[in-house]
Parts: sequence; C-alpha cells; structure tokens
Amino acid sequence: MVEMELSKIVIDEKRHDQLIVLREKNGERVLPILIGLPEASAIKLKISGFEPPRPLTHDLLHKTIEHLEATIEKVIIDRLEENTFHAKIVLKTASGGTKMVDARPSDSIALAVRAKAPIFVEDEIIRHSELNNKEK
Repeated sequence: MVEMELSKIVIDEKRHDQLIVLREKNGERVLPILIGLPEASAIKLKISGFEPPRPLTHDLLHKTIEHLEATIEKVIIDRLEENTFHAKIVLKTASGGTKMVDARPSDSIALAVRAKAPIFVEDEIIRHSELNNKEK
C-alpha cells in the first residue's frame, strides 16, 4: 500500500471531464482518476474552505459517522477492474472494531478530505496506471 495525497482537481465543464490527481506522499508517482462533477465539486468546495448553510451529502455522511461514534480511519483504493477503480472506507467503531465499506474512490476521497483521513492505493494499481500512461 502506498499513501497518497490529493494533488489537484481539474474540472472541465465544457468537456464534462473531472479529474483528481493523487500524488505519492513523499514520492513522485501520481494516479489520475476520472470522477463525476458532483464529487469533484464536493471535494473542491471542502478544500477551498466553503461552508454551506446546510450540510451537503458528504458532510451529512461524515457527521452521521461521527454521531455513531465512529471515525474514518483511512481510505483504500484497492482494485481496478475494466478501467473502474474500487475503494474501501475503513471505519473505526466506538468499541475499537474496524468496518470496511465498499465505495467509489470519488466518494471515499470526498469523505477523507472531510475527516482528514489518509488515502492509500495498492501499489499494483499505481504501476498499472503508469504503464497505461506511458503507452498513450
């Protein structure tokens, strides 16, 4: 597993492409991921410091997790199947247990930004992405 950080968000409303780029923490490797406009906007609003008057969906889910006395321990992007990334949100419960929730990477990262939780990616996924980018 490789710890990654959110490096940048690119929103192209004309082409309807949204891209987040994760960069290896203390490293040079990057992982670009295409995401939907709502998720890109949710991530961008949070990192820009915008506080909506009412909770947005990811804020609501984060607060719900906190009210259930759990925390978002980390996010793991753990699979790439047919050019689709898969992720897990790792929750720590009040009793000290761990629960894993299947999620899209975009939603996972939107929650990680809110919880200030680390983002991890399986090394094989990064290597696969690097090979694909070199071939293009």
